[in-house]
Amino acid sequence: MLRNLITDVAGVRVGHATDLDLASGVTAVLFDRPASVSVAVLGGAPGGRDTDMLSPCATMPTIDGVVLSGGSVFGLDAPGGAQAALREAGRGFTLGGTPVPLVSGAILFDLLNGGNKGWGRHAPYRDLGYAAARAALAADGAGDFALGSVGAGTGATTATVKGGLGSASAVSRSGAVVGALVAVNAMGSPLVGDGPWFWAAPFERGDEFGGRGWPAPMPEDALALRLKGGTGTATTIALVATDATLSKAQAHRLALMAHDGLARALLPAHAPMDGDTVFGAATGARPGEVDALELTELGWLAAMALARAIARGVHAATPLPQPGAQASWRQMFG
Repeated sequence: MLRNLITDVAGVRVGHATDLDLASGVTAVLFDRPASVSVAVLGGAPGGRDTDMLSPCATMPTIDGVVLSGGSVFGLDAPGGAQAALREAGRGFTLGGTPVPLVSGAILFDLLNGGNKGWGRHAPYRDLGYAAARAALAADGAGDFALGSVGAGTGATTATVKGGLGSASAVSRSGAVVGALVAVNAMGSPLVGDGPWFWAAPFERGDEFGGRGWPAPMPEDALALRLKGGTGTATTIALVATDATLSKAQAHRLALMAHDGLARALLPAHAPMDGDTVFGAATGARPGEVDALELTELGWLAAMALARAIARGVHAATPLPQPGAQASWRQMFG
């Protein structure tokens, strides 16, 4: 039975590490077996670790995990923590008798949300990455994990309402499962105007983020530009995954198509000071060659799942405990 989470994809595990005093956190996505992973970066101010090796023309065919982290550039330490946890578990390819896990990652900016960022010489993100990966390794067979203000979504904000960590899944006509995981920290807004409606509403399944649809008629100011204050204060980072067997080139196309869902759920998206980054992963648990037509369907499902995951993350978010913290959707609209 599907849980409407990325862990519906066979071979995917998720773990969080959350620090409310820091007002930040890390989410680790680990694969039971090395997965084919690529990445598409469409934001103007991205931050990532070991993303060049995900190019379809790069040598390594698979990696062991992807980490989404708060902390801006300081969060680039988080994949190293996840790598340490995987090495302890004996994961990675063997080089000279030493296991070498491969972990890529992306970061979002949450340094101005009121949390205690006075950590001294070394930022805490390596330890948070380690804790998140340990949580993922220890995850039970149910595959459930929390949404909202947890992990990489802990300190996330948007132009209008508290951001958060969201996920969603879908199944193709052939039975392949597609899932999305996203930390929503957008320069733009997930909401139509100043009301409770989500731009992602046409893609909603059931009432997974309130079931309110779009307003009718649209507010006159629905398309007014709404931006988060400050420069370099944004970035939405995500992973879409499938149990199908894909090459790195096909995983790259999956990530590119998934960006359409980001642009349908956040307005505006891919701005100069966003670092919008989407990883595409294939665990290969479902064997068989995927042709161009099936890849098109998988990319379409990934885009819709990512749009739904963005709305779910915002819908589930809770406000930070710091004074003056941005209000959550539930606070504002119940």
